[in-house]
Amino acid sequence: MPDKGSNRVGDYPDPREEDIYAGDRRISRPDSAIPDWHIPDAKYRPIPIAWFAAAFLVQMVVLFAIFVLLVGQTGWLTIALSSLATGAIGMWTWERGMRDAGTGWRIATIMVLIAQLAFVCLGASARL
Repeated sequence: MPDKGSNRVGDYPDPREEDIYAGDRRISRPDSAIPDWHIPDAKYRPIPIAWFAAAFLVQMVVLFAIFVLLVGQTGWLTIALSSLATGAIGMWTWERGMRDAGTGWRIATIMVLIAQLAFVCLGASARL
């Protein structure tokens, strides 16, 4: 009969109380019960789709705000500020890591930034 103060059940360690090893590999630990090769606390590595989506969404919000705030002004001002904002968002995206992404992601990012800027320019062209 096991003594009441023991953390072991039979010959096995209690996974709620101590690490469980299989040879030199930890297969369970009391704080998460996840094998050590799963690495649940690994560093986050952004991927190109995250940079692409961030650029798309930030540009969408910024260009919308510029367009609405300058609706009573000349279209040239809207186009100029939208172009500057698009350039800044593009540079920000490249600095975050898009420069090291695949060619497809870089082309897609440039195309979506240009397409959204083109829509704003088209809308502002009525005020030229």
